[in-house]
Amino acid sequence: LYALFGAFPIIFSFFLSFQFWDGISPMEFAGLSNYLDLFQDDLFWKALYNTLFITVFAHIPMLLGALILAFIINTGLVRFKNIFRTVYFLPMVTSSIAVSLVFLTLYGVRYGFINYFLTLLRLPTIDWWGGTGFWIKPAIMLLFIWRWLGWNMVIYLAGLQNISPGLYEAASIDGATPRQTLFYVTLPLLKPVILFTIILSTIGGMTIFEEPFILVGWQGGTSYAGLTLALYLYANGFEFVRFGHASAMAYVICAFIIILSVINMRIFGFGRKE
Repeated sequence: LYALFGAFPIIFSFFLSFQFWDGISPMEFAGLSNYLDLFQDDLFWKALYNTLFITVFAHIPMLLGALILAFIINTGLVRFKNIFRTVYFLPMVTSSIAVSLVFLTLYGVRYGFINYFLTLLRLPTIDWWGGTGFWIKPAIMLLFIWRWLGWNMVIYLAGLQNISPGLYEAASIDGATPRQTLFYVTLPLLKPVILFTIILSTIGGMTIFEEPFILVGWQGGTSYAGLTLALYLYANGFEFVRFGHASAMAYVICAFIIILSVINMRIFGFGRKE
């Protein structure tokens, strides 16, 4: 099953990235043309910029928020922890298409709940999809943060609960302040967990597709403001029928993910020779 549905598509896609093919006509060897054309494509660079922007500016508040929530729920002052964990994790197990449709309704320019609430406060309403396209990225980022915040929180909470209470007792006996305990005990022990969430978030951000596709379509909305790499890959493969070009883009995205993951590992000190 893995050879049929896992290995074969990966290998065939790599082979296809060196071909010109529309899915019907015979393949024509292209060499590196698909890769060279890709790096000369202005829309590819636009999609790369949009994807990196959404990845960075959505994941920083999302991961920080998830870490703070995990700390709060992990304290002994919070009751009904299981209820809070379930509520925060619920968006993760909800269909991304259904969630995107709900947010599409919330973002309605005329009858959306957000603009209705702004009207009640006598504030100017937001044209989410028009104008210069400025609000398209924030709209996608808000949806992305809401959906994945609880998932990361549960992972951080598991990491916090895996830290031995004896370490905190030892730090307290040695006279460590709460701030020193946080920075010299808790966070160093959470480094592998934090790295794990950052890498998975990087992969998720670089391959984001469902949310922008439902909100703005494969074109990316006004001025291509919501065009991501995954959307542009889809457009090349199934709208422009350039499967070789799309396959080359898939491997370029994979290379970007590997590079960003290695950078994160080096920042956190993993993979260095002592």
